[in-house]
Amino acid sequence: MSEFTLPTEQVELPSKGLLYPETNPLASGTVEIKYMTAKEEDILTNQSYIKKGIVLDKLLQSLIVDKKINYKDIVIGDKNALLIASRILGYGSIYEFEYNNEKQSVDLSTLDNKPFSEDLVTKGVNSFDYKLPKTEVNISFKILNGKDELDIDRELLGLKKIDKDASPEMSTRLKYIITAIEGNPDKKSIREFVDNFLLAQDSRALRNYIKLVQPDVDLTFFPDGSDDDATLPIGLNFFWPDAK
Repeated sequence: MSEFTLPTEQVELPSKGLLYPETNPLASGTVEIKYMTAKEEDILTNQSYIKKGIVLDKLLQSLIVDKKINYKDIVIGDKNALLIASRILGYGSIYEFEYNNEKQSVDLSTLDNKPFSEDLVTKGVNSFDYKLPKTEVNISFKILNGKDELDIDRELLGLKKIDKDASPEMSTRLKYIITAIEGNPDKKSIREFVDNFLLAQDSRALRNYIKLVQPDVDLTFFPDGSDDDATLPIGLNFFWPDAK
């Protein structure tokens, strides 16, 4: 069957490759992915992957053509762009779903990448400096990638086993986002700072600043009959249009 060749597409990354070292193939700012096949549909229905919460990761790993790319290196916004492109190539650009009990339809091909402050990025370096406005503490932080997300999920799962009512997602994410306090990269010190000294108003200011430098896809849409925007829900039927 070697006479058959799968079509592929180049996906432009929201980060433009600026957050990756020059030696990383992701620094090119594009990723080539192939069209979905029956093999990928098998991945989407793999119950083991679904239970572990890794089904979409496995899907993208299968679709990325360049196997030199370490999937765990991909920052979250770039991963979102690859997911949307994969959905378009697999099932078309029209995404139909329910929102507030109303049927909605969005053309995924019209979604744009969010603008981000490229002047705040040092090319090839995923690290940023910020002074917290209230306490004036200097911190360094990074944009999370696939490995960070997996580590966060594992930690949250472990915390749930200890206390099923615990919901420390925001503070846990900040412990991975922040990479140094006043130049000190000690992880224990960072965790202690987040738990005991990071003021709520400083935390909010930091999260707002991160939005300026975090590349991503703009997932906002305007529901029919509403003047207010909302975030596009990514549910079961995102990759299974016929799912009930």
